[in-house]
Order: sequence, then structure tokens, then C-alpha cells
Amino acid sequence: MRFLNPKTDYAFKKIFGSDASRDILISFLNAVLDLDGENAICDVTIIDPHLAPKIEGMKDTFLDVRIRDQRGRSYIVEMQVLNVEGFEKRVLFNACKAYVNQLGKGEPYRILTEVIAVTITDFEMFPKLNRFISRFRLRADENPAICHQDLELVFAELPKFKKSEAELETTLDRWLYFLKTAREL
Repeated sequence: MRFLNPKTDYAFKKIFGSDASRDILISFLNAVLDLDGENAICDVTIIDPHLAPKIEGMKDTFLDVRIRDQRGRSYIVEMQVLNVEGFEKRVLFNACKAYVNQLGKGEPYRILTEVIAVTITDFEMFPKLNRFISRFRLRADENPAICHQDLELVFAELPKFKKSEAELETTLDRWLYFLKTAREL
């Protein structure tokens, strides 16, 4: 018996984007984002992955998986196999669009909640970075400790994950190993 390739659009959405697999998605996100205790995701609501433009003529967006957790934080989870030109800009565009689309006319800015975009790539996106998980937020140049928390981009680069099955230690290790090798299991 062979597994479906979780890197394909259909299989990825089945594994991570259906109500039947909410526990799987929660485990994956907690592992990738290193969340535990009171910060851990314990419940999610799957949201329509279509980010319709609010203004006619603006770009339409279809995401792989879009959810909201028990605290109201929004998450976008995407799998990307091909390194297409401008992909990093697409990730940022989709995260910003998810952030902006939280508000309707006349609503106060204070009700905006965090948007975390988790992107798994089957290629090296940042060759100058050594880690297989990279996180990006808005930070002050003068003092990097001052950070804007409302928008975060997280990338898991599968080619940088080099552990063998015998070396797997954490839940994150097991998830990345599964995504990278499931087709051969």
C-alpha cells in the first residue's frame, strides 16, 4: 500500500483542511509554531479558503487551508511544490489580504487579530538561511526586540530537513519527515 503524496493539492487539503482532520491540523500547527501550554492551539474552525476581493477588479485568492483558532487568530496553511517567480510576494500578499479582510466598513482597527501564514515548500526558499523553519515578523531596525506581532510568515523548507527515520525525536521532526517522504513509505 502506498500513501497519497501529501504535497499534492488534493491530498494536502484532505489531510489538513477538512473537518475530519482538525486534530491532525492542530498537531501540525502546534509543532511547526512551537506552541504549547496556554499558547497551544486546542480548537480550530475551518474557514472558506477563498479570499474574495472587497473591491471589484482586485486579485482573487484561493488558499489551501484557512482557519481560526480558539483565540481568534487566523492561520493560512499552504503547500508549494514549485519555486515560481514572485512566490514570496504571493505569500505576503495573501497574509496581508487575510489581515485586511477582517474588517468591515466602520469597524474599529482594535478588533484586528493576528494572521500567521504557514508555508511548506518542497524547495529551498532561503538558501542563505540554515534552519528548515524560518519565521518573519515586522521588527524595528534600531531595536529588534520591538516586534509587531499581528503578521507572521513561517516557512518550512523540506529540502533542508535532513533527518532519517531513526533520528526523529520531536513531533515536528515526524511531521516534516512524513511530508517529505510519505510517497515512499
